[in-house]
Amino acid sequence: PQAKPAFKTAVKAEDFLEADPYWDQSTVPLNTYKNKSPFTGKVVSTKRIVGPKATGETCHIIIDHEGEFPYWEGQSWGVIPPGTREKDGKPHSVRLYSIASSRYGDDMTGKTGSLCVRRATYWCPELQAEDPAKKGICSNFLCDTTPGSEITMTGPTGKVMLLPEEDPATDYIMVATGTGIAPYRGFIRRLFVEETPAAAAYKGEAWLFLGVANSDALLYDDEWQSVLEKYPDNFRLDYALSREQQNKDGGKMYIQDKVEEYADEIFSKLDNGAHIYFCGLKGMMPGIQEMLKGVAESKGLDYDAWLKGLKSKKQWHVEVY
Repeated sequence: PQAKPAFKTAVKAEDFLEADPYWDQSTVPLNTYKNKSPFTGKVVSTKRIVGPKATGETCHIIIDHEGEFPYWEGQSWGVIPPGTREKDGKPHSVRLYSIASSRYGDDMTGKTGSLCVRRATYWCPELQAEDPAKKGICSNFLCDTTPGSEITMTGPTGKVMLLPEEDPATDYIMVATGTGIAPYRGFIRRLFVEETPAAAAYKGEAWLFLGVANSDALLYDDEWQSVLEKYPDNFRLDYALSREQQNKDGGKMYIQDKVEEYADEIFSKLDNGAHIYFCGLKGMMPGIQEMLKGVAESKGLDYDAWLKGLKSKKQWHVEVY
């Protein structure tokens, strides 16, 4: 592969990677590359995207796939870090990362895809320092890549987070913590930034909730603000900053507290067919489920039956790790 993808390619509109009709999900790519015959991608750029006071380091990594590794918004790529496992000398297992770009890639050529990765570190209470022996192997490998670095990849995987686009008036409610923002960046670029058939048709409201520790830890804020400015009637944005905001009880503002502030509106949207998505660390779900259960009960609803109804109509999408 060339070290640099064709960023200069002039593309009239983002319509050359569409199904026919564009909302038809029967041709979504799945497991094109497997563990035994993986794909080798090349890094275009790796960039830290959080401020100095952020909790941890999060990087945005653009990977050149030469158009040979197509995927759709909401899917994941697998990454096999180089080297072998200490315990048995076998190759490392695959780690899945939600793709953070639309199918056209950040350069819109259809030849790149991006990942949003937080460097996993382990703070040792006894040493009162980070223990390098316990750092996340794959996230550190990815955050340390430089232009031209090769990445061994599998996938794409996953259908649970795809956007149902058949009805362009569908409302989407997207709930993320940290790097769980990745799939929604693909959604929002597809619906508002690119000249796709989906963007041309879209008449609903896409509502993004993002939970992070503080303002420096916000991800892609400049992109969300620019969409908000252009499409104030179709895009909404709410942040939960746990170390800077307080919830109604005076405690830290977590993602479920921010969503709860709009509970009535969200329940009514879901009654009207909205799709709700959750992505991020799996620890986010118990607090969210508990909050929704409390709201459901206050409305005289049987929470389990309500949730079962959403799942049966495929309105409930969860990808946590």
